[in-house]
Amino acid sequence: MNTPDFPLWSGRFAAQLQRLRTTTGDTLHQFEALCGDWIPRHRLAQQEELAHSRDRCWNLRLVFWTFLWQVAQAGSSCREAIRQAQNLCRLFQRTIPPDETSPYCQARAKLPWERLEDIHRHLVAEAEQAVAAQDLWCGHRVRVVDASTVTLPDTPANQRAWPQQSVQQPGCGFPIVRLVGLFNLASGLFTAWVSGPWRQHELVLFQQLWDCLRAGDVLLGDRGFSGWAVLAQCLPRSVHAVFRVHGGRTIDWRQGRRLSRHERLVRWAKPQLCPKYLRVEQWALLPPVLELRLVRFQVSEKGFRTRTVILVTTLLDPKLYPLAALAQLYRRRWDMELSLRHLKTTLQMEHLSCKNPDTVARELWMHLLVHNVVRRLMLEAARRARVPLDRVSFAGALAAARRCGEALLQARGQRQRRELMAELYRVLAADRVPDRAGRREPRARKRRPKPYPLLTCHRSRFREIPHQNRYWKDSPYYPKSYRNQ
Repeated sequence: MNTPDFPLWSGRFAAQLQRLRTTTGDTLHQFEALCGDWIPRHRLAQQEELAHSRDRCWNLRLVFWTFLWQVAQAGSSCREAIRQAQNLCRLFQRTIPPDETSPYCQARAKLPWERLEDIHRHLVAEAEQAVAAQDLWCGHRVRVVDASTVTLPDTPANQRAWPQQSVQQPGCGFPIVRLVGLFNLASGLFTAWVSGPWRQHELVLFQQLWDCLRAGDVLLGDRGFSGWAVLAQCLPRSVHAVFRVHGGRTIDWRQGRRLSRHERLVRWAKPQLCPKYLRVEQWALLPPVLELRLVRFQVSEKGFRTRTVILVTTLLDPKLYPLAALAQLYRRRWDMELSLRHLKTTLQMEHLSCKNPDTVARELWMHLLVHNVVRRLMLEAARRARVPLDRVSFAGALAAARRCGEALLQARGQRQRRELMAELYRVLAADRVPDRAGRREPRARKRRPKPYPLLTCHRSRFREIPHQNRYWKDSPYYPKSYRNQ
């Protein structure tokens, strides 16, 4: 842009004009119409330099919403996402993207990290304000820490970034990503996370999440995070810890000061060896002795393997934090296990589809962002109808959001959009999950898999037995006790 009268303002004016064009246009995507209140349009304006600085066919705004729609469809291919974007651009008389998948995939791989992080922080902060005071546990925010793994396509680039297990033969396994994250117990949102290779221990990754906790928070976790070093690191940060005692630690209820029949104040001495996930300087700053509280409660519901649960916590006052409240808090930790199931099963994040590390990292971000958006819809519906959040169905909310987004895009005015959103919240609050307290759900599959042989070497060297299903004796599924007969 050339402005001879104002040469010093030409560059800045052109940048502001470009930003105005990309932020004041009509709503282009159905997910943009659905989530526009939580993901403002100006956060997806074109970059001032480098990637996504030019308004191409696949600009930043179109790529983001198309990628988000593709992840929300759970198993949708890039070809289907491109067809969706082409039809929307044709409807609104915009430049139609090409049919090839390569430009779209390249644009996805160049999504700016700072924009994704900005959108995530804004969504989490907005959800924090929507949480009522009565939803807090004893006046504290609760952050649940948990870990999981996801697999990736077996490509050389993914194998170099996230190697497979060492016990597997080359060509037989998949790259594995270990994910450690923090959940908000009141809203169910994934507030912070960090990823690394499978060989990296979850405690090593957890050290990068301390800055995401603030004074007064309660850190809730399973026995994998109940080490002495993690408990000691909570004290200088004024973070309260509630963990289940590790199975390797022997508990003697005759030691310590007795508070009640199932409560004790104990002192745990500092171990002699520094853990590998801490530096020697950090280990030296930790106190020599920790004063902790042990609580024990019985599980009377059927279907649980453990009948007695022992918790260790830094909350020492039994009047402010009674045993029953701690037991109920640890029982609610299972809700976050269900959130991981929604991520990996409902959104099909258990096996990602991108074939290079840059796009894999962004695909992981998009899965977590879709999860947070759906949880934000559930939170709003539960708050308006005054129903418990854990009774709102995640799968039902995801399906209703996809259909409501299509209707919002066809609405003629703001009044119709408000009516559609109000109806969406009503439907989400009415579609409640049955209260199945103590229901036993064994991890077993009813459908039998196909009797195909297992891949025990590289596919190029694997030799399949012809008509294996017919010749049962030659099948690896043939009982071993009958092979020598």
